[in-house]
Amino acid sequence: MSRVMCDVCFHHCSLEENQVGICKARKNINGKILGINYGKLTSIALDPIEKKPLAFYRPGSKILSVGSFGCNLACPFCQNHEIADAGEENFSNLYELSPEELLRIAKREVINGNIGVAYTYNEALVGYEYVRDCAKLLRREHLCNVLVTNGCVSKKVSEEIIPLMDAINIDVKGFRKEVYDVLGGELASVKEFVIRAAETSHVELTTLIVPGLNDGILDMEEEAKWIASVDKKIPLHITRYFPRHKMTAPATDINQMRKLKKVAETYLEYVVLGNV
Repeated sequence: MSRVMCDVCFHHCSLEENQVGICKARKNINGKILGINYGKLTSIALDPIEKKPLAFYRPGSKILSVGSFGCNLACPFCQNHEIADAGEENFSNLYELSPEELLRIAKREVINGNIGVAYTYNEALVGYEYVRDCAKLLRREHLCNVLVTNGCVSKKVSEEIIPLMDAINIDVKGFRKEVYDVLGGELASVKEFVIRAAETSHVELTTLIVPGLNDGILDMEEEAKWIASVDKKIPLHITRYFPRHKMTAPATDINQMRKLKKVAETYLEYVVLGNV
């Protein structure tokens, strides 16, 4: 059989029969690219909404958070690399939940303060079909849909998912092409995703400040200036890096974090320091 190209993100993986893409979550099966992590969860927990992080959407509430496996980036500092940088063969036990079963759990947890479902932990959109199917069911039941994503997806995926989301936190890894080159990503896709998401959803952004990668004053100025051009009311979370996964550099200097916050506040109304 001939190769088939995946159209979920900028990688455009050209896959032979039974070959898995860079994300480890999409595969050529009988000439079709399918999400092999559909309904296969590695994590499920009732979290505070602030953990997503969302500081200005339903503060004080809780949300049922679910994650699967796979990601289309390769961040050496990934805090969830055990599931993001892994394929199905790495797990002996997965929670298998259909959209209908996830809806039932979400409704059951309302008594404990749950407001809906957050698609998080790994990159949820490498398995966007599950997110889409669950989100449609939750919306009918007037429950919230929250997405945590790196935003590195195609316009096709954006248009299917964003209109179903009540709130989205988008990881902006940096604001130079060189930063995304290191991580195997694409800044242009992220910018397009942010602009589209801001049209219909509550949006907050997160930038993990990694020493030597994206911790420059000029980097933050360019990022904040661009965010303000979209909407100066979009909250930006500036988060402190700690050694994790493949990176051993010391944690980000707190004084530098404060300087970056001050720069961002020149352009944006809401800037939040995280992990400090």
